[in-house]
Amino acid sequence: MNEARPQSLASFWMPFTNNRDFKANPRLLVSAEGVYYKDVDGNQVLDGTAGLWCVPCGHRQPRIVAAVSEMVGQLDFAPTFQMGHPAAFELADKLMEYTNHRFGHVFYTNSGSEAVDTALKIALAYHKARGEASRTRLIGRERAYHGVGFGGISVGGIAGNRKPYGTLLPGVDHLPHTHNLEKNAFTRGEPEYGAHLADELERIVALHDASTIAAVIVEPVAGSTGVLVPPKGYLKRLRELCTKHGILLIFDEVITGFGRLTTPFATDYFDVEPDMMTTAKGLTNGTIPMGAVFTKKFIHDAFMDAPAGIELFHGYTYTGHPVACAASLATLEVFREQKLLDHAKEIQPYWEDAVHSLKGLPHVIDIRTIGLVAGIELAPRDGAPGTRAYAAFKKAFADGLLIRTTGDIIALSPPLTFEKKHIDELFGKLGKVLKDLD
Repeated sequence: MNEARPQSLASFWMPFTNNRDFKANPRLLVSAEGVYYKDVDGNQVLDGTAGLWCVPCGHRQPRIVAAVSEMVGQLDFAPTFQMGHPAAFELADKLMEYTNHRFGHVFYTNSGSEAVDTALKIALAYHKARGEASRTRLIGRERAYHGVGFGGISVGGIAGNRKPYGTLLPGVDHLPHTHNLEKNAFTRGEPEYGAHLADELERIVALHDASTIAAVIVEPVAGSTGVLVPPKGYLKRLRELCTKHGILLIFDEVITGFGRLTTPFATDYFDVEPDMMTTAKGLTNGTIPMGAVFTKKFIHDAFMDAPAGIELFHGYTYTGHPVACAASLATLEVFREQKLLDHAKEIQPYWEDAVHSLKGLPHVIDIRTIGLVAGIELAPRDGAPGTRAYAAFKKAFADGLLIRTTGDIIALSPPLTFEKKHIDELFGKLGKVLKDLD
């Protein structure tokens, strides 16, 4: 294992990073186990973010490590164009079981971004296959994050992700976001105000006509924009309106899937069923890159009614990669054997109380919690938005705590293996950081 500092940091152009600031004072992680990282100086760093929302089972899970090692020694790669390998089919069946068979099929990708673009393409092709080729419009939501493919940033609604890249996909419209600091601050679970915002879909339908709209895509809980929890009844109303107008509803569960809300998926938590669901991150416990699109049976069947031949002209070289499939199968086993969802439900009230204990600390203007996720919104510095939370991020890391920030919002999403002692450690450190923050 190489734990030495790299000789140079210059060649790696880092993603979503202030490269010049980082390289002036780098934060380098060299190993991980359980709920802790170790940095290059040998310091222990508590992982308050499950990596990047993606390590629900904790780091270096022995079962997952063994499964990956065994598969890479047996079958390092196998294509899935016009052929296959057993693990891809076994995993598909296991994933259908994990959804309690509410979905009929799964299409593998290599990331959440690819899962989103895949779902959007399936939606467009589905309507064409059933004779409604006029349905080409895609509806996203303001402040949404759907990855970094051109489809994802087109339906996404985070301005910084969109502005540098021109006009993006045509025919895209956006619902308003649901965040209302005045009416819903310091909410536990779903806020009371805002369900009516789903009715904005009726306005969009009236503007464009339902016959032109293929799909609506939303995050059940918006994560990367700063943990925006849907108002009570909002998602159910979206489901009703999509059904009414023949529009496919896609849930982006890249963050909320695999236990983040203490349920298998957000669709379980909110009791709302989309027509498609995108996943990634926790699918393999972050061990090997992989994503997946879950589709209802009727969507798949529309393609199978076509003349004989390739039904969907789409896929990736690494679709259903055998090592990724092995990691995902092992991840599902860890969830089952360690009863991680039961554990998450057990510690969730303690987690929620700990998060809300930060109310009243300097600069804290809102706290939002649902499942094992939290958003802590800070008042921005005058003329320098985002810098206060970023300062908190750097100070927390120096104190042995990894948090995530977006704008002036701290987002927390620990591994589901967290214990109460880890919650105490996290909020003891974070509370000190906030008290000392200017």
